[in-house]
Amino acid sequence: MGADRILFLTVNRGARSSAELAEDIVHEANALVRLEIDLAKQEIKELAIRNGIAAGLLMFGAVLLALAVLVALPVFLIMLWGQYLLGAAIWLASYVVVGAILVLVGRLTLRLEPPKRTLASLEETKRWALRQIRSHER
Repeated sequence: MGADRILFLTVNRGARSSAELAEDIVHEANALVRLEIDLAKQEIKELAIRNGIAAGLLMFGAVLLALAVLVALPVFLIMLWGQYLLGAAIWLASYVVVGAILVLVGRLTLRLEPPKRTLASLEETKRWALRQIRSHER
């Protein structure tokens, strides 16, 4: 059943029996549900990609922060007794700043929300099906 049949059914509904109209409504609703499932899959895929990137940024930022504490801090303490104190301080500060920025960007990018377009489409289909049923009950 293609889009041509749905269009044809919508145009020529006046000359059909109630049973045929009910069957057509069921077929059209079935097609709409399949399209909504495809929309939901697409939205979930987009959400998974976006959240995957956000999780990657969060992890990389956390690694840089861990490096700042686990690598730069000991070097900083060793250099405290030498002449390279400023270099170690700059190294530590750069890791902390870059790590904090990556964690912040990752957190702002992360979205945990339901697929809005799919929910709106489901509501629209529900209203359409109710209108179809009510219009043929008369």
